[in-house]
Amino acid sequence: MVTLPGKGLHGQAVEELGRRIIRGDYPPGSVVDPVKLEAELGVSKTVVREAMRVLASKGLLESKQKRGTTIRPRADWNLLDSDLLRWQGSSAPTDGFLEDLAEVRAIVEPAGARLAASRRTPSDLDAMRQALDAMAAAGTDAEAMVEADLAFHRALLDAAHNELLSRMEVVIEAGLRVRDRIVHGARHFSDSIPVHRELLDAVEAGDPDAAVAAVGSLLAQASQDLAAVQSQDEFDDAATDTMPEETP
Repeated sequence: MVTLPGKGLHGQAVEELGRRIIRGDYPPGSVVDPVKLEAELGVSKTVVREAMRVLASKGLLESKQKRGTTIRPRADWNLLDSDLLRWQGSSAPTDGFLEDLAEVRAIVEPAGARLAASRRTPSDLDAMRQALDAMAAAGTDAEAMVEADLAFHRALLDAAHNELLSRMEVVIEAGLRVRDRIVHGARHFSDSIPVHRELLDAVEAGDPDAAVAAVGSLLAQASQDLAAVQSQDEFDDAATDTMPEETP
């Protein structure tokens, strides 16, 4: 089992088994053998049992007499759970997952920006400014850029002052983190600071329509950057496949 900083054996077991299920190592309906897991993960029966209990609460597992513990159908999974979102995006996210996240962002963030332009407070604007400053200071540090970008969008949703909308940050964060990890990690992206500043200016000015338009521009740019990286990756793969073999 891979050691994860800051997590005990129980947390690591949850992470490892959760990732395996999300990855499809155990298809829906398959039986999970706790005894085998104890040996594979090198942990006690108690750790495995507690990990399976946590994953059952997320809709991934169910236990029945005579059948044992099985993987539940994907339709039963709590897909908005922050761990499930993170696990889906942490390895090799599918195109479908990325498209779903982009569509949710396109629904949630314009509405959040509209409300933020009407309800923002001085502290909300300060939080957005600090995040924008952190983005500018990140330079080529991809991880710092990702964290600053997340902070900006989190502050934007919080500025809407709608508790339920703020909770959508788990979905927005998952979409942003996956997208940013791919794009910034590839060092192939447009300068997003101007459009973020445009959004901040619109919110500060109390202009809902301008804020919605700025979010639209930001999301369009994000999609273009991701498509460019994916297109380049496909080109690189194709070029590698067609390269002639070296003769001895």
